[in-house]
Amino acid sequence: MLYQLYEAQRSLMEPFADLANVMARSFNNPLLPLAHLPQAQRLAAGYALLHRLGKDYEKPEFGIRTVPVDGVDVAIHERVEMELPFCQLRRFKRFSDDTATLSKLKGQPVVLIVAPLSGHYATLLRDTVRTMLRDHKVYITDWKNARIVPLSEGEFHLDDYVNYVQAFIRYLQDGYGNCHVMSVCQPTVPVLAAVSLMASKRERLPLSMTMMGGPIDARKSPTAVNNLAMTKSYDWFENNVIYRVPSSFPGAGRRVYPGFLQHAGFVAMNPEHHAKSHYDFFEHLLKGDDASAEAHRTFYDEYNAVLDMDADYYLETIQTVFQDFKLVNGTWDVKDDDGQTRRVRPQDIRDTALLSVEGELDDISGSGQTRAVHALCTSVPEARKHHYEAQGAGHYGIFSGRRWREKVYPTVREFILSHNVQTKPPGNRGAKNTEASTS
Repeated sequence: MLYQLYEAQRSLMEPFADLANVMARSFNNPLLPLAHLPQAQRLAAGYALLHRLGKDYEKPEFGIRTVPVDGVDVAIHERVEMELPFCQLRRFKRFSDDTATLSKLKGQPVVLIVAPLSGHYATLLRDTVRTMLRDHKVYITDWKNARIVPLSEGEFHLDDYVNYVQAFIRYLQDGYGNCHVMSVCQPTVPVLAAVSLMASKRERLPLSMTMMGGPIDARKSPTAVNNLAMTKSYDWFENNVIYRVPSSFPGAGRRVYPGFLQHAGFVAMNPEHHAKSHYDFFEHLLKGDDASAEAHRTFYDEYNAVLDMDADYYLETIQTVFQDFKLVNGTWDVKDDDGQTRRVRPQDIRDTALLSVEGELDDISGSGQTRAVHALCTSVPEARKHHYEAQGAGHYGIFSGRRWREKVYPTVREFILSHNVQTKPPGNRGAKNTEASTS
């Protein structure tokens, strides 16, 4: 019933939030008499804040139109390359009529960015994608909100996540000959499982794996997030955070961990910070500091947009990663996409280069959790392994913001480039890459 009550409350608040937006604009519009009343600016700021606190936040757009490459603006066309019930493989195709730029784009590495399925949309990695597009052909996993996936599409388990990653890797390998894989936070574990299974089956592996701020071994330097998952039982999570999608959505009846509960958990981790941020937004509006107010809007448009996660996937992740530590204990069996159950064996990976990235101040994936991947991949030569710690960076700082762009990205770029092997694309998708103005 909680989900239904939340939706009823949201529907009730929606017209008031819309009205608050109208009033904020009315008190700000110099052509209207309300803008000339005493305290008009304060009233406008108050209504604007009320609107943002009460409005519903939809999935944001990536909104990447162009990226600079050696001083030339390259146009970006975003499109869906592969559609699965719970995820889209999204491509950011680059266009240029500059001959020198085009020649450079065509020879750049292909990178699959596996975005987290842990509450926020893949657009949380917008800065990651925009930066990577300067030097790479970029694809990203765009996970769907489980409440819009009809029950007829079936269940979604952690095993399915692993199989999706394998399918995306094979798709890019068929088109380009090979690719590199980057995983950010939560997907480090299923990505390692996917590549391990491919290695055990002697399939062609990605040229490199970049793993950033993920819980490969959540026992190391456990954070508040880890401790919650470790101290509560599987039954506790199932009984307290799992609800069925209301009838007003396409996924009606599906068991999910609702996005609104996840958002409440995010805010509860640091309520004072969020309260201050909203008060600062009010102050910025009073002072006419439009740049700071817009920065607040941009951040919270992303932060407040959350998705529902399928219950089976969520509960299995809690159990596998944070309670039984099946990956590091060598006890994780996955039902592969061919219907066979196989043991996840990172030691079978031999030729894929491995980069781990951690933030010095990461309060979500603690120090050493991501670096633990090197101890699992015992067959990868030490010369093909590298670890980087971003000094002064928190969790989000390793993939977004100034530290990502100035410190982390150069390391990632050079690592991928140093392990990029040019191969002839065997399939038709690779042939598309020969078009005169695209990459």
